[in-house]
Amino acid sequence: MYPRIMVAIDGSDTSKLALDEAIRIAKAGPSNVLAVLVFESEAEVVGYGGLVIPNSQVEELRATALSILGEAKETLDQNGVAGGGELIEKPSEKIDIATLLQQQAERWEANLVVLGTHGRRGLQRMVIGSVAESFVRQSNCPVLLVRGKG
Repeated sequence: MYPRIMVAIDGSDTSKLALDEAIRIAKAGPSNVLAVLVFESEAEVVGYGGLVIPNSQVEELRATALSILGEAKETLDQNGVAGGGELIEKPSEKIDIATLLQQQAERWEANLVVLGTHGRRGLQRMVIGSVAESFVRQSNCPVLLVRGKG
């Protein structure tokens, strides 16, 4: 049904639910699942609110991101689903996460993209924005949104 499923992850409970849903769909497959994590590089982190993060800390954050991808791959393996993970470095503030995810979905030729969403409303949504909403607006393939519990 969906031979190539891409799922965006970030280590949150909501993204774990999205991965679980991608696995459930893939088992009806055969499907290959690609877990993707967008890492905001040092250029993005340095200067945020006047805060400067040392290179060693940025490398710790990168290691954490790679660990999250490793856990996703383990989850795929434990469920008998073919797949892997990919870390995407966010090069600058000029490109948003949704656009990076869209570019990856196109490069990988995804047939379905699964995203977690926090379901924020009102002012909180206006201030924080929504990667999921932005992705859906520009997507060229089917998108499944998985809402977090709570």
